[in-house]
Amino acid sequence: MDYKKYSQILKHVTKPGRYTGGEIGQVIKNKEDIRCRFAFCFPDTYEIGMSNLGVRILYGVLNEMPDVWCERVYAPWTDMAEYMRKHSIPLTAHESGDKVADFDIVGFTLQYELCYTNVLYMLDLAGIPLLASERGEDCPIIIGGGPCTYNAEPVADFFDIFSIGEGEEALPELCRLYIKMKSDGTYTRSKFLYEAATTLEGFYVPSLYKVEYKADGTIKSYIPADEKVPAKIKKRIVDDFDTSYYPTKPVMPFIETVHDRIMLEVYRGCIRGCRFCQAGMVYRPVRDRTVPTLCCQAKELYENTGYDEISLTSLSISDYSDIDELTNTLVEWSDANMVSLSLPSLRVDSFTKELMDKVSSVRTSGLTFAPEAGTQRLRDAINKNVYEEDLMRAVRVAFEAGKNSVKLYFMIGLPTETDEDIIGIAKLAKAVIDEYYKTPNRNKKRPPQVTISVACFVPKPFTPFQWEAQNTREELARKQQLLGDNITDSRIRYTFHDSRTSHIEAVFARGDRRLSAAILEAYRRGSCFDAWDEHFDYDRWLSVFADTGIDVAFYANRELGEDEVLPWDIIDCGVKKEFLLRERRRAYESKPSPNCREGCLGCGANSLGGMRRCCP
Repeated sequence: MDYKKYSQILKHVTKPGRYTGGEIGQVIKNKEDIRCRFAFCFPDTYEIGMSNLGVRILYGVLNEMPDVWCERVYAPWTDMAEYMRKHSIPLTAHESGDKVADFDIVGFTLQYELCYTNVLYMLDLAGIPLLASERGEDCPIIIGGGPCTYNAEPVADFFDIFSIGEGEEALPELCRLYIKMKSDGTYTRSKFLYEAATTLEGFYVPSLYKVEYKADGTIKSYIPADEKVPAKIKKRIVDDFDTSYYPTKPVMPFIETVHDRIMLEVYRGCIRGCRFCQAGMVYRPVRDRTVPTLCCQAKELYENTGYDEISLTSLSISDYSDIDELTNTLVEWSDANMVSLSLPSLRVDSFTKELMDKVSSVRTSGLTFAPEAGTQRLRDAINKNVYEEDLMRAVRVAFEAGKNSVKLYFMIGLPTETDEDIIGIAKLAKAVIDEYYKTPNRNKKRPPQVTISVACFVPKPFTPFQWEAQNTREELARKQQLLGDNITDSRIRYTFHDSRTSHIEAVFARGDRRLSAAILEAYRRGSCFDAWDEHFDYDRWLSVFADTGIDVAFYANRELGEDEVLPWDIIDCGVKKEFLLRERRRAYESKPSPNCREGCLGCGANSLGGMRRCCP
């Protein structure tokens, strides 16, 4: 890299600290000792990527290997990309400044469907062919991982291989295979991909499968290349979570990031089984870390970072079996050091004054809860298992402690939803306002403020609602207006998600390989940073879909057949389809199901193993 030219460019772009590298905690290795170079790409800005816990974990895991060097790569903002193209500067890695195209393996974490065009953007800036079929022997292996790979089909044409499930053990295995084949002279791109797919668990190579379609456009079958190629790819999990690797010396950013705090991963998985939630299904089985392990990690992270907040990370932190012991032990030293505890995923049915006092021991803020639906009937249908009296008890505790603001998350467009359920959201918010004035020990100097944030339902793979049709944009707009018309109290603030982005998200969430052509065309027409409001262009996407023969309603607004071959049926996430179908039918009867600790429902995830499981 021409560092002189590069430094001159940094004077003209926003947030140059995104690109400088050199942070405390970055890993620098001697290239002469390295046999596999891994570029870990986050297809969004530095501030977002630096806050991603998965990137931190895998960066650390790979760099524990003495002959592997993992470096970070982030998507340059558009102003930086303009200068890079103008001055013929390729995309480079943060640590070494070397070209991404010169690495052995280039990995992308796929966290959100609207980042797909950013993958092409980064490959293009790196000078790597966008289509896997056009890459030669000197091109790096392009691998994808993360939650979107549970249906990787829409981006199958761009990736050589996908890592399905958790990567702490899988990615080192892949690197060892690469080093072995390079050392013994057996490496070619095709041989390596074949060996990874047939000898390692959890790796999906799209080019080894032929997809056949029926006349109605649905999938007829997936045909593996030969008998050694697995018919289904089983996800990887870390079995002993308590002893698994955890980064206690993270790279410290020079600029403010989305999460400038200690992130302590308490456990993985979820016992609840909300029927719309993909994460709650694909991250099963539940595996805990013990309190001594977590407290040791928290102290190391505090000593190495100096952050003044610890965020206890999980899908539902109050479901951690030792939450009281954990928070008590942390507070013993965090209070004295002016370090606050943050519990971002509290449930109203387990919220207590004691827990709130520990969470707000240093800093106070408003509280956030997610009832998801406005009526008990619909909460039962989605298996939320939250009752209005739970919410009123929780906000009363908060109001008695002097708080006056509450944020509530809801979703519209859920299966079985009626207008009564929509109006119920407004009624529930008003009930919280009324509860404030019923609370005798409230802070009478400040009026209450209830913010309701409403997202649009997107059917996701591996959920009981994966077969459901998303509401049309017109219907979602009608429901948003209906809710707004029923909010008449100025103390209730109403925000809602743009249904246009949810519509495109649904297309990709349930899409198949035929969407790769549309994503490629959208990128060629300028689509990039689609997750950012200022760059998302809904009309351009509709135009691209029309020009590439994609019927958006076929993917987003169609109820899928229960016997239909789904694009993600090639993946085994551990949860059985029979279980998902049973849960779907219970939803239509508005019947909730018990959580995993109350009784095993036989979802199948426990067959994957796990040291401390959600049920026997």
